[in-house]
Amino acid sequence: MTIKLRLTILNFLEFFVWGSWLISLGGYMFTFPGDLCERGALVGATYGTMGIASLFMPTLVGIIADRFVNAEKVLGICHIAGAIVLYWASTVTKVDTLYTIILINSCFFMPTIALSNTVSYNILTQQNLDVQRIFPPIRVWGTVGFIIAMWSIDLMGWTKSHNQFLFASTAGVIMGIYSFSMPACKPAKATKGSSFAEMFGLNAFVLFKQPKMLIFFVFAMLLGAALQITNAFGQPFLNDFGTTYKGTFAVDHPSLLISLSQISETLFILTIPFFLKKFGIKKVMIISMLAWVLRFGLFGIGNPGEGLTFLVLSMIVYGMAFDFFNISGSLFVEKEADKSIRASAQGLFMLMTNGIGAMMGGWAAGKVVDHFTTNNMGACSGVKDWPSIWFSFAGYALVLAIIFPLVFKYKHKPDEPLAIKH
Repeated sequence: MTIKLRLTILNFLEFFVWGSWLISLGGYMFTFPGDLCERGALVGATYGTMGIASLFMPTLVGIIADRFVNAEKVLGICHIAGAIVLYWASTVTKVDTLYTIILINSCFFMPTIALSNTVSYNILTQQNLDVQRIFPPIRVWGTVGFIIAMWSIDLMGWTKSHNQFLFASTAGVIMGIYSFSMPACKPAKATKGSSFAEMFGLNAFVLFKQPKMLIFFVFAMLLGAALQITNAFGQPFLNDFGTTYKGTFAVDHPSLLISLSQISETLFILTIPFFLKKFGIKKVMIISMLAWVLRFGLFGIGNPGEGLTFLVLSMIVYGMAFDFFNISGSLFVEKEADKSIRASAQGLFMLMTNGIGAMMGGWAAGKVVDHFTTNNMGACSGVKDWPSIWFSFAGYALVLAIIFPLVFKYKHKPDEPLAIKH
């Protein structure tokens, strides 16, 4: 088995585990009894646990992988631990308990996103392969895994069932065992006389001393707030059309419709090397921000009937919105960071995006949803003004797109390759 195929399987399983429950969790949480006028805040907070975990776990685990334990072993341990927690989630009967369980699972799972990148980059470098050219096609299969997991849950009728967690738990065990079989990604040895920061990988924060990197990380955090919004509320949004558009494809199979977003993602990943080399990270990030405006705006005017075209377009533009920020940003950080802090630098990127950013986004999005949920004289109808909700998110992304090019000073030479530092 070639190293490319082995890394392809690794990325496939990494995101298969996540896709088994991430998109359907929000809709599942709305099936529990209780006050639906406050459910949006709980759903948003539960998705925000991924942000809380990402505040410290990717960086901490990255330090361990950089200095003490092989990265592939840390990856396997995290997945097996997460699988145990997902099994626990399948036993829950109260919606409030899911918050705590997802928080614990996030502490194990969120570091694996950066770790899987680190393992891939490390192994490709060991083989003297061009990371910028080889990795995107490999990473595509991570998204394929996410899509297949979504389809499996939808077609088996488990989008509103605890079985999704049993399914994800099984996949997590398989991923954990497979991780142990990867080539050794040994930690860098601290040299005699190393400082405390060097010893524990904290010198990744030296990237903040570079003005361009400081601004990049700040906007990565602000844009990271948008990452989980449609994951959390996309399916509840489509579920709310169940009465007016009963029997339509979008209502009967919301996960299949949403999976078009991930299909689009697989296509746009393949364009990343071209866009980064041709336009540079600044323009690619601006394109991503404008794509987020379209993502939310098209949701605001779409519906499962005559507005289905707008929903489909929103799914298509998601690939550009996500990839041009998340994947390109990861590659940009990999380029700028010294090899001795690679895992820590990826953990830092995760902290800013899926950590602080996602936590802020989950909290704020939940408040926005509840604000636009009908509550007359204390009587909760649970009816949401979805157009106003989505247009609020679109306005936020537009503000970022306007400000970013004014403050991020970065000059890109079109003919200069994004060479990784070795």
